[in-house]
Amino acid sequence: MTDDPTAPPALRRPVDVARQLEAILLVVDEPQSLVALATAVGAPVPAVRQAVAGLVADYDGETGGPRRGFELREVGGGWRLYVREDHDDLVSEFMNAQAPTRLSQAALETLAVIAYKQPVTRSQVAAIRAVNVDSVVRTLVARGLITEQFTDPDTGAVNYGTTDALLTHLGINSLDELPHISPLLDDGADGFAGETLP
Repeated sequence: MTDDPTAPPALRRPVDVARQLEAILLVVDEPQSLVALATAVGAPVPAVRQAVAGLVADYDGETGGPRRGFELREVGGGWRLYVREDHDDLVSEFMNAQAPTRLSQAALETLAVIAYKQPVTRSQVAAIRAVNVDSVVRTLVARGLITEQFTDPDTGAVNYGTTDALLTHLGINSLDELPHISPLLDDGADGFAGETLP
C-alpha cells in the first residue's frame, strides 16, 4: 500500500481514496453516484463505497472524533455534502448578512429563468443564459428565493423552483401573476445586430 494518489488503485490505501473523495465532494454542486465518484478518483466502486461509508461515520462522530457541522448525505442516488439540518438557520442568517441587499444583474436573470421555467435544472438554466450559473444559484438558494424541489432519479440533477419568499418580495400571491413573457420579447422583425430581415 502507498500514499501516492497516482499509484494503481490496488496499491492505494483506503484513506487515500477517502481523501480524494473529500476533495471531489467539496466542489460538486450535484449529488454524485458511486460510479461517477469511482471514475473521478480512479478506484473500484467497492473501495469507493467503503470510503464513503467511512466518511459518513467520521462526519457523524462515530469514529471517536466530533460530529461535524456538515454531513455526507445520499440524495437521489448520489452523494453530496450538506450543512446539518440543525445549523440551517445559522448558515442562512450568515449568508443573508453577507449578501448585498440588491441582486446582481446575473442573479436577476437567473431568477427570471427559474421563475418562468420551473422546475428547471442548473444545466438547463446555464444553457438558456449561455453562462455558468453555479455560484448565482447558490446565492439565490442562500437568499431563500429558490429551493431544491426534487432530484431527477435518472440523471441525479437537482430541479429548482421559486419559494414563497420570492412572491413576498415581488408583492404577488402566485406565479400566475407574473407578466406574460412573450409581449416582452423582441419578435425578431428587426433581425440581428441591427440588420433588417429581407
